[in-house]
This record gives sequence, structure tokens and C-alpha cells, in this order.
Amino acid sequence: MSSLKNKVQLIGRVGQDPVIKVYESNKKRATFSLAINDVYYNDAGERVESCDWHNITVWGKLAEIVDKFVNKGKEIAVEGKLVNRSFEDKDGNQRYVTEIAVSELVFLGSK
Repeated sequence: MSSLKNKVQLIGRVGQDPVIKVYESNKKRATFSLAINDVYYNDAGERVESCDWHNITVWGKLAEIVDKFVNKGKEIAVEGKLVNRSFEDKDGNQRYVTEIAVSELVFLGSK
């Protein structure tokens, strides 16, 4: 049961080209957003479409793969864990971010 703690699996489309950052130790980080579309029918039988956006962070070798092969609109599946963090913006305001730290990534859709 411990393998179910803090586990997230999502399938969606990349919202923008990934932003790649290389750190001093030559370790790469890729960040991008992932759009998850959902369709359901309300009580009146009307079709309702919704879209949720998720912040994605990928490190190391997977970030190198993202850098080479992932771009806006690409359909992918990711697995990872939820990470909550905070930081101070340039105006001194405290900001909070929830993101998915990816441990596995699968390419979907046509080439």
C-alpha cells in the first residue's frame, strides 16, 4: 500500500514548449504545463467540456528527453508525485505552487 502514497498519473497535452534550465552541476530541469480535457453531460443532458492545467517539473535524464522530444501540443502520460513549495516573488510577496514532479513519462498519439 505504501506505493500508493502521493502518486499522480495524468494524460494530457503539453501547453507550451518546455522551459529548460541547466544548473551548475550540469543537471537539467524541464518545466511546462499539461492540459487535461474532460467531457461530461450535466443534468439537462448538455455536453460540458472543461480543461484543467497542471504544472509539471522533470529533472535529470528525463529532462534531457523532454528537451529533445516534447513540444507544445504533444500528447503525453506522466507519473509522479505532488509537490507543494513556496517562494518569494520579485515584489517580496510569498507565492505558493503545486506541481507534479515526474518520475516516468510516456509519449502518446501519432508521431
